Amino acid sequence: MSRSDTQVERTRLRDRMVGGLRAEDHGASQRLAGWVHRRRDLGGLVFVDLRDRSGLVQLSFGPAWTEPESLALAHELGHEDVVLVEGTVERRPEGARNQEIATGDVEVRAVRLQRLSDAVTPAIPVYQSAGEPLPAEELRLQHRVLDLRREELQRNLILRHKLVIAARNYFDGLGFLEVETPMLTKATPEGARDYLVPSRVHKGEFYALPQSPQLYKQTLMISGFDRYFQIARCFRDEDLRADRQPEFTQIDVEASFVEPDDILGWMEGLVVALSQVAGLEAVRPFPRISWADSMERYGSDRPDLRFSLEISDWTKATADVDFGIIRSQVAAGGRVRGLRLPGGARLSRKEIESIEAEAKAAGALGLLWAKRTAEGLSGTLGKFISGTQADALGLGAGDLVVAAAGADKVTSPALAAARMAAAKVLGLTPEREHAWLWVTEFPVFVEEDGVLVAAHHPFVMPHKDDVHLLESNPLAVRGTAYDLVYNGTEFGSGSIRIHLPDLQRRALRVLGLKDEEIDTKFGFLLGALAAGAPPHGGIALGLDRIVQRFTGSGSLRDVIAFPKTTAARALFEGAPTQAGSAELEALGLEVTVGRKRGS
Repeated sequence: MSRSDTQVERTRLRDRMVGGLRAEDHGASQRLAGWVHRRRDLGGLVFVDLRDRSGLVQLSFGPAWTEPESLALAHELGHEDVVLVEGTVERRPEGARNQEIATGDVEVRAVRLQRLSDAVTPAIPVYQSAGEPLPAEELRLQHRVLDLRREELQRNLILRHKLVIAARNYFDGLGFLEVETPMLTKATPEGARDYLVPSRVHKGEFYALPQSPQLYKQTLMISGFDRYFQIARCFRDEDLRADRQPEFTQIDVEASFVEPDDILGWMEGLVVALSQVAGLEAVRPFPRISWADSMERYGSDRPDLRFSLEISDWTKATADVDFGIIRSQVAAGGRVRGLRLPGGARLSRKEIESIEAEAKAAGALGLLWAKRTAEGLSGTLGKFISGTQADALGLGAGDLVVAAAGADKVTSPALAAARMAAAKVLGLTPEREHAWLWVTEFPVFVEEDGVLVAAHHPFVMPHKDDVHLLESNPLAVRGTAYDLVYNGTEFGSGSIRIHLPDLQRRALRVLGLKDEEIDTKFGFLLGALAAGAPPHGGIALGLDRIVQRFTGSGSLRDVIAFPKTTAARALFEGAPTQAGSAELEALGLEVTVGRKRGS
């Protein structure tokens, strides 16, 4: 903990924060303030743990040194009362030191005590003993004011603050300018629903809250600002999970006259700076892998490379296997791919089924498996293959293979899930603690339910070798796009942008937009590009996710001060709420929830 965590400028009510008191402060008179964390009443003596965001310190009250009125008040203190105390710092006797807290070598012998605020009985405890479970998350979110007093959450938010300061200092040192972009903007198709904000002045018209500052930061590049960054608030009205929130924060970056290597180099430097703040390791340069190679070898575009397990293509190796599932799937254009798990023959049928369950949850109908032991070959695949065919799969004595047959869009996510499940079941020790990775050359377009959509967003510059395929084979077009991945978690996405208006229009047409629709939705961007746009690109890293992974928190809600639930509700303040008739009338709106369309 740095000095800034434990000391703040002296105010008229207190001299310092409590967490910085040490043995060298022995004999110093101090005025301290904070919350009553715990109280132990021994009759003649009262011990109080005083807490502020910097930590805890023990106060002692006794008739030999405490004023009578203050001693009487100490007997009455309740949990979470806010108090002001004056006293002297004393070293604790050798046997009374508390090595579990930073201030454990000292206590403050309180002379005077004042209660600044009388707290009601807390609805949830702020302090938990070791091993004691936390209250239910919904209850903690309802009483967030108390939940935020917990050391874990305060530590998370302090680290978040430090990471933001480090990011700002880093980009300032590289000549980037922090520019704020609008929160009330125009709806744009970025893959999720917009939050709409009705205009009172222009009834019947709506702003949108930004899903990202994408078009604004591109406009800043066209305007000549050259290097931009922003700690940007963004909003997406989509279904939530533990790693999603309707409002989130990005470290947003854009620069002119750059190529991918420039952006990737800068972001590696940022990651090193942030990791140093968090006490983690990041060694440059980070490995790079193309999207196609990542999907082939790991089944995922955000692989966890702490483990070196890789997917193999066994289509040729199983060509002579007389197994109906394999033959039918290959005949339909699919492949046979799988994982070799050294030493996996020791796994029980139940453990193998747990791996298969993860593959099924990812969309597979099931997994084929074979193990080789001294007794021979066994398993759903093992009983159909010979020793020679097992050799072709690399199945050695004591090994296990798991495989999936079918189209890549099914087998890739299934084998990616099986890969991580196998690492867990086998108890594999990570080969590295911090696995940083760049995944590059993402496709510009993907197909969803038979419809062509932008893989990232429709402003990604196509790879120079694939521009000619835009209209004839759009699914084959690679983009100058890149994702930063940490231990299997995507931290951020970026790309070089299209800076030529004619090329941008072509890309939008590929998505099925007519020229009139393009002009309506993106006319301001095309007009800006036509004014003379430099080659430019950037990236956005998810700050919430970075803090979550750096702190080891199980949910984004543990690193955001006032998060939403998975139902997108703010339980502490009770949002969203219904609007009154007067507010709706002023906006020119009528709520028809529950009515059938046309009624």
